[in-house]
Amino acid sequence: MQPLADRIRPSSLDEVIGQKHLISEGKVLRTLIESGNIPNMIFYGPSGTGKTTIARIASKNAGKELYSLNATTASVADVKAIASNINKLDNSNGIILYLDEIQNFNKKQQQSLLEYIENGSITLIASTTENPYFYVYNAILSRSSVFEFKPVEASEIVNALVRGFEMLKSEYPELEMSVDDDALGAIAQLAFGDVRKSLNILEVCFMTAIGNNETIISAATVSNVSDRPAMRYDRDGDSHYDVLSAFQKSIRGSDENAALHYLARLIVGGDLISICRRLMVIASEDIGLAYPNAAAIVKSCVDSALQLGFPEARIPLAEAVILLATAPKSNSVICAIDAAISDIKTMDTGDIPTHLKDGHYSGAKKLGNAIGYKYPHSYPNNYVPQQYLPDNIKDKVYYNPGKNKFEDSISEYQKKIKK
Repeated sequence: MQPLADRIRPSSLDEVIGQKHLISEGKVLRTLIESGNIPNMIFYGPSGTGKTTIARIASKNAGKELYSLNATTASVADVKAIASNINKLDNSNGIILYLDEIQNFNKKQQQSLLEYIENGSITLIASTTENPYFYVYNAILSRSSVFEFKPVEASEIVNALVRGFEMLKSEYPELEMSVDDDALGAIAQLAFGDVRKSLNILEVCFMTAIGNNETIISAATVSNVSDRPAMRYDRDGDSHYDVLSAFQKSIRGSDENAALHYLARLIVGGDLISICRRLMVIASEDIGLAYPNAAAIVKSCVDSALQLGFPEARIPLAEAVILLATAPKSNSVICAIDAAISDIKTMDTGDIPTHLKDGHYSGAKKLGNAIGYKYPHSYPNNYVPQQYLPDNIKDKVYYNPGKNKFEDSISEYQKKIKK
């Protein structure tokens, strides 16, 4: 028997759960599908969000024959076999090739599609769970419209579960079976935006209840069936970098609660090394000289976490996160060094002033090296005015102190000694 998700697969856009930003009245994707004039498209988003379903509906509305391949197992020969059907009587309206997981095709395999999509003999609808701008060949991207699919909200998933439960009841009319609202809500949460997963869980719960001679699917039934965390996380995929990005931005934004939430995601994903690296970067990039001791404290927390390992590592990691999120912020350090690097890469900064060059070797004086250098420690306040930057950028300013207590003290000290 087909999985429940396939048995209740929507046949029209109005039946599709989620993706209202794409298929509500007046939205671009809906307008294209209803017109029947389907361009080459790339559907990008998590599993179980309707990519395959909408591709099928698009093919039906366009009156085109739909051929499906999965790039994980398909080859160029499979593409050529489909192309051999072009101009056959039953394909007179054209062919749509639905290529699932296109990111698994290498560059050469993706290039094999170009001939067909350029001359219009095949309309390509490709799907991917990875960012297409990283994984799809540019020539295909430039010929395609990209549509991003979002995880489906739990409240919408409940609607799909109700439909799925009615289907199951109709298949077992002799049974008196019901389902708690709490159970539906629990399944929707466990699916984490994946409609297909939610329906799979529901079907397992239904069969488990039958096997246990139960007449109701409760939250306890759901708990017994699935103890996996309701989280979409892939260390090698986009979600990995999305979580790390949200993690750093939450700390930078001084939202310790959001930062702890994303830390928890990373912990559940078991990604200790990425957490530690990102925390040490944040200490200098986002806190910087507003609280210089943060770098030392975070390094100590990171060392503790690495020595402890999970689950205990969560404690020093949380300490570091709360410290950084609630600390004063300054990006003066990263701005200063990036500006200096930019000058090195983009302009002729000039030679090092001769009085700063090494004068400790034989012949240095003949070259004029180190002559005229003033030793700051020989002067009051250990400071003496002299040129340090090359002539071409002698007046350049890279470091601009942030507005915080520590950097205010830096500014005051600099003013004092340079009077």
